[in-house]
Amino acid sequence: MNDITTSFVRRLRARDPAAWFELWETFGPVLRSQLYRWGRGRIGQETVKDLSQETLAALATAIDRHDPSRGARFSTWLLAIARYTLGDEIDRRMAQKRGSGLRPKSLEDDPGRAGSQLGPDQTYERAVFDAKVEAGLRAVERQSEFMEFAVYRMRVLDGMSGKQVAVSLDVSEPTVSRRLAAVRRRLRARLFEVFSKYSFTQEEMDELQRNGLDLNPTKEEETRFDEAIADIYHRTCLRRARETAAETS
Repeated sequence: MNDITTSFVRRLRARDPAAWFELWETFGPVLRSQLYRWGRGRIGQETVKDLSQETLAALATAIDRHDPSRGARFSTWLLAIARYTLGDEIDRRMAQKRGSGLRPKSLEDDPGRAGSQLGPDQTYERAVFDAKVEAGLRAVERQSEFMEFAVYRMRVLDGMSGKQVAVSLDVSEPTVSRRLAAVRRRLRARLFEVFSKYSFTQEEMDELQRNGLDLNPTKEEETRFDEAIADIYHRTCLRRARETAAETS
């Protein structure tokens, strides 16, 4: 693992509340979605919420024994813990039906007992990638001035032209360009930080460039960078809308 990942893992091991909140804010929605997919028909939304929290509680124990030399992806490691948590819940419910108890289980027990179909798939990996990008966007929005990020949101996320943004905010087009460039530079730095923090393998870091997010783009490639960010942002919004509709149906 790189220095940023190692530092973050050290904070998790020290039970740093800010580190755990950051982990929950970034991956809590991904875990809830995955657990809901796995348990549909057997567990409800409240149980899904509880299990997603239990997953991160189990991670508190697992982090002390994680061996990065095995080369497992961060997303795979997180999924294995979620699978363990769901499997434990299913075992508990089955035991209740039989009227018997269960011995306490540890993470060294077979994590695949909930079924081989619970492995990582493209939908899950995409959600993890998008969650990292979204975390980078959140970090930039928090550290940017309101007007500065408003320019970026309107120009990139909402797809408005530079002239439209300038008229809407009553600023000049050169001002729009300068503020857009400033936020873009900041976003590239935050994406590097987030992906470094939540990547155990080089393969995970390489996902940025494979998805059009080159952190050292030429001037011509900056348009592709903006388009990729916009696509991810809208995909995330659409995913959440679908999940909300499924939860309320």
